[in-house]
Amino acid sequence: MNAIRPEKIEATETETVDSNLAAVTEVEAGIRDFVRNDIAYLRRPASTATTDAPPLDPSAEATVTNVNSLIQRVAGTSLAEIENLISELESLRDLLHAEGQRVQREISGYAQLSQAAMKSTRMISDNVSQWKRAADGLRNS
Repeated sequence: MNAIRPEKIEATETETVDSNLAAVTEVEAGIRDFVRNDIAYLRRPASTATTDAPPLDPSAEATVTNVNSLIQRVAGTSLAEIENLISELESLRDLLHAEGQRVQREISGYAQLSQAAMKSTRMISDNVSQWKRAADGLRNS
């Protein structure tokens, strides 16, 4: 029988984790290189960029345009989702407020009903006690 040894499973999992870490490191390095090389001129002081800087080459302008459009798309989507979430939360708050008021009204109604039932029970109990005393008085006389 072929049995899978725990050492082989652990080795396979370790290799998978190592390859994932290598991929993440490679992507991070690519992003760092992009920021350093392709858009580093954006970090220059504004005074030197406006007076002495030569016009941007077309590929740099395309890169800036692409980065700006990407940021606008991501930010626009995020802002729209945040606005939708805010409106949903506001409507939920209104609903919860209305339900809270309804529950308070119902509890108040039940409390009044309970008090009325207690008064009725006391009255019945007092009347029964009076009738019992009157009946006992009639029997004893």
